[in-house]
Amino acid sequence: MPKNINKLNDAWIEAGQKVSDLNAKINTAVLDDNFDKKEFSKLKEERDSAKAQRDAIKDQLDEARAAEVIKMDNGKENRKPLNKEETNLKDKFVKDIKNMVHGRFDAISSDATVDNNGDGGFGLTIPQDIQTAIHQLVRSFATLQNYVNVESVGTNRGSRVYENENTIKPMAKMDEGAEIPGADPAKLHMIKYLISDYGAMYTLTNDLLMDSAEALLNYLTTQIAKQDAVTRNVAILGVMNAAPKKPTISKFDDIKDLSNNTLDPAIETTSIFITNQSGYNILSKAKDAEGRYLLQPDVTQPGRYQIDGHQVVRIADKWLPDVSGSHPLYFGDFKQAVTLFDRQDMQILATNIGAGAYETNTYKVRVIDRFDVQATDTGAMAVGSFKTVANQTPATTEVTK
Repeated sequence: MPKNINKLNDAWIEAGQKVSDLNAKINTAVLDDNFDKKEFSKLKEERDSAKAQRDAIKDQLDEARAAEVIKMDNGKENRKPLNKEETNLKDKFVKDIKNMVHGRFDAISSDATVDNNGDGGFGLTIPQDIQTAIHQLVRSFATLQNYVNVESVGTNRGSRVYENENTIKPMAKMDEGAEIPGADPAKLHMIKYLISDYGAMYTLTNDLLMDSAEALLNYLTTQIAKQDAVTRNVAILGVMNAAPKKPTISKFDDIKDLSNNTLDPAIETTSIFITNQSGYNILSKAKDAEGRYLLQPDVTQPGRYQIDGHQVVRIADKWLPDVSGSHPLYFGDFKQAVTLFDRQDMQILATNIGAGAYETNTYKVRVIDRFDVQATDTGAMAVGSFKTVANQTPATTEVTK
């Protein structure tokens, strides 16, 4: 690709990202309870100016590419035709990535979905089956996403009305022709979600790019899944940590109090404990007054342990780290308490010029995931922490003479 096209292409991508960032700021501003009209007008003016510049760059880029196509000698292109085994969706997707890396956007397959809308974003939408493989890999890491409610959404913003579990009443018995009673509005609350973009950059070497479609896809799905798992964990933790805090746990009975006296009994029956590996190691050694371990095996599911009949979920430290030297201990019904709104619109953009690729003779791939996490019922969970857990003290009986 000629040098001037490279510069225009990089400038167009950068301008599009600027518009996307400004749109995100505008979305945040209009949803803010402390709405500032002047600040909104300023952001809108900046966004409109950035859009005009982006569109102007795109026009110039199209002109430059058209001129280059006219001069192109197709006979000198070193392109190997696809064989019969390379016609499936995965191979097409990898071929599209390679064309994108080399700036051959016009060579991207006609059935590929390319985001080039009014928001200024650009990227190749990752096919649904590959997104599914990534999400399955994320779930296999035993992260927090497996224990909260995940809802797929088709729009970038929206709202849901929830009724807290402990306020739900049974249906009313009615006589024929009687009016159906409605829900008490005072006990309903609306949750708004606004999908955010989360991005990461990956490096592809020349060898990997020339490897088989399976090898390249395996690398990308593994790397994306690992980083996506961490990203979603951080977002979920940010919501979970907003739940009511409990005093620092220091002894066996504190944990019993957390499970028996914290949440509404209706929620307690479906609640679980969540801690990390280091915390689990401490809990596994705590004993009651009779020398029995705090963690009791679940007789119905070998390998799973409980506290007072509540499952104890152990998550690796890398997914659920300690905070200031203390191990986290969450208790609640997290599917009731937290919802992850998943846009399911992962996109990928590759280049051999920007992000340091040109200087290192490598290829850079930017991946964007889109989701939001909201607390739907903070009363359905509680947060505790501990460093050590003292054993329960045996009761002493005073003997009189």
